[in-house]
Amino acid sequence: MSDRKHNAEAVLTRAWQSRGPLACLLWPLSLLFGALAALRRALFALGFKRAERLPRPVIVVGNVFVGGTGKTPFSIWLIEALRAAGFTPGVVSRGYGGEQDVAEVKPGSVAARVGDEPLLIVQRTGVPLVVGRRRVQAGHALLAAHPEVDVVISDDGLQHYALARDIEIVLSDARGNGNGWLLPAGPLREPASRRRDFSVVNLAAGSAAPGHAFAMRLEAGEAVQLAPPGAQRPLAAMGEGGLRIAALAGIGNPGRFFATLRGAGLAFSEHPLPDHYDFAGNPFAGLAADVILITEKDAVKCRAIEAIRNDPRIWVVPVSARIEGALAEQIVEKLRERPTA
Repeated sequence: MSDRKHNAEAVLTRAWQSRGPLACLLWPLSLLFGALAALRRALFALGFKRAERLPRPVIVVGNVFVGGTGKTPFSIWLIEALRAAGFTPGVVSRGYGGEQDVAEVKPGSVAARVGDEPLLIVQRTGVPLVVGRRRVQAGHALLAAHPEVDVVISDDGLQHYALARDIEIVLSDARGNGNGWLLPAGPLREPASRRRDFSVVNLAAGSAAPGHAFAMRLEAGEAVQLAPPGAQRPLAAMGEGGLRIAALAGIGNPGRFFATLRGAGLAFSEHPLPDHYDFAGNPFAGLAADVILITEKDAVKCRAIEAIRNDPRIWVVPVSARIEGALAEQIVEKLRERPTA
C-alpha cells in the first residue's frame, strides 16, 4: 500500500469519528451507498437473488464497522469453544489479498496467496479452512475435503448474503459506531441497527459492554522470538535492563495492540503500519531499537521473509480472546436446535 493511500485512509478514519466538514461533504454519497446496500439486501430477502444453504449449520462472524474489531481472535475463541462442546468446526474465508478462487489453507501456506488472517487461524488451531472469493463455493470445497466438519464458520462474511446462515455474530469495539453514518461519510458498511443473533464488543479491561452485548477482552501471552528456535519471555519482562523497545502493527486498529503493551507496563515507540502490510519494504532495518514487538498477524508474513525472520530483536506477542458471559452456551443451544446433516 502506498504512503499516499495510507495517509488518505488515516484522514478518513479521523473524519469518521465526528460529523465534521469532510464527513458532511461525503454524506450524499453515503445515501447512495445505503440505498444500494438496502436494495441488495432486499433482493435476497424477496427471493430475486437466492442464498444457498450448505448441508451444515453456518455461523457468520463479521462487523458493520469497517476495519479491525478483533474478528480473528474471536474466531479462534469460537473454534475452541465449539470443539469443547463436541463439535468439529471448519472455516471459510475470503482471504485478504488471496490470489486463488478456492484453496485450502495449510500451516505452511504463503500469506500472499491465502491471506494473513486465515493463515494465522490455521497455525493457531489446525482447523480445516478454505478461502475463496465465493464463500458458497468455498463451503462446498471445505465439506468435500473434510466431511467430518459439522458446523461452518464464515469468517468476515456478514455482508456475503449469497451464503445462508443460521447464526450471525456482529463484533464491534470501543469506537462504537463512529459518527453513525455509512461509507464513505462514516465507518459503517450497514446500519448499526441491522439484525444479528449476538453482539460482541472488544473492550479494554474495566469497560462494560452496552445492552445485551457480550464483552470480549484480548489478553496477551508470553512474547515469542521470531528467529528460531523461538525463545519465550513474559511480556512484562521485555522492558527490563533499560532496553529500547519499538512496537509495530499492521492491523486494522494498531492502537489496540499498543494499548495492550502499555497495559503490561511497557514503554515503547509506536509504529502503526497499514492494515495487511506486506513487509516488502523492511520497516525493521533502520529502526533504533533493542527489542521490536509485533502482532501474530504480522508474524505470519515476516516468517516468510529471509531478511526479517532471522532478526533476533523481533518478538511476537500472541493474544487470546476471553468472552464474558454465557455466549458459548447460547451458541451451542442454537446449533443443537438445527439439523447437522
